[in-house]
Amino acid sequence: MSELRKSIDEVAARPEVEAAQIQVQHLLVAHKDAGVPGASRTIEEAETLTGELFARIQKGEDFDAMVKEHTNDSHPGIYTMDLEGPGDQAAKIYARGGMVPAFGNVGWKLKVGEVGVAPHDARASPYGFHIIKRLA
Repeated sequence: MSELRKSIDEVAARPEVEAAQIQVQHLLVAHKDAGVPGASRTIEEAETLTGELFARIQKGEDFDAMVKEHTNDSHPGIYTMDLEGPGDQAAKIYARGGMVPAFGNVGWKLKVGEVGVAPHDARASPYGFHIIKRLA
């Protein structure tokens, strides 16, 4: 678990990259109090599972396959976000402020191809833990 926390802290300490728009894919590990259908684990169990999945991803397992198998959101879990714009629902582009803050808080700190984790936080990540990969 210390590797997970170390990675979370390292990404959180980074400055945001300059990009008007980013695209991320995420794997949501929800907990039972989040109101996500099918999530029955405690927050502690969600954190443990997140650490296990993150370690597997770091060792090279296919991210998309992991999302398909483990996410508590719908697959593929890919979102494009505008930094300042209002978004465009028809084009599936979302305003950063219209998404769970954890997406932007982590997504804009990752380089393309990198993976980071947004820990559960009642305000920034209320649904659980997000393992986020920046795609573009």
